[in-house]
Order: sequence, then structure tokens, then C-alpha cells
Amino acid sequence: MIRRARTSPARAISHDAMAYESEATRFLRDLLDKHPELRELRSRNRATWWDRPQDPEAQRERQAARLEQGAYVYFPRPRAPEEPGA
Repeated sequence: MIRRARTSPARAISHDAMAYESEATRFLRDLLDKHPELRELRSRNRATWWDRPQDPEAQRERQAARLEQGAYVYFPRPRAPEEPGA
């Protein structure tokens, strides 16, 4: 007898949930449809900031200069109480 694996509830996503599109997504999709030149401009500008060749030596220097992160990430570390007369 062959048993089929049961589908988990997390995988049972309805078609309606997949069809949702936010107003921001619709706006950007419509804007790019009306102005196709923006797609090329967008990819050119992306190359300006993100798609850049990396220098391995600079990366090694940055890694060597890193400081260990303290225990309090979101709040300043409490100060030690001052000794009287010090």
C-alpha cells in the first residue's frame, strides 16, 4: 500500500491569497507600463550603486577592522557606578 504525504496547512495557500496585489505594486507596475524607459534607467542606476566590482584587499581590511558587537544592541550599555571620592 502506498501512502501519500499529507499536505501541511502552511502549504495549503488559497488562490485568493496568491492573487492579492498591493496598491504600491499596482502603481509601480502601471508606471513602468506607461514609461518603459524607466526600466532601462532603473537598471543603469542600480549598476551605479550595487553592481560594482569588489576589491578583495579592501574586504580583508574591513573584516580585520571589525569590532565585536556588544551584548546591548538596541540600548547603550549601563555605566559602572562611580566610586565616592574618586
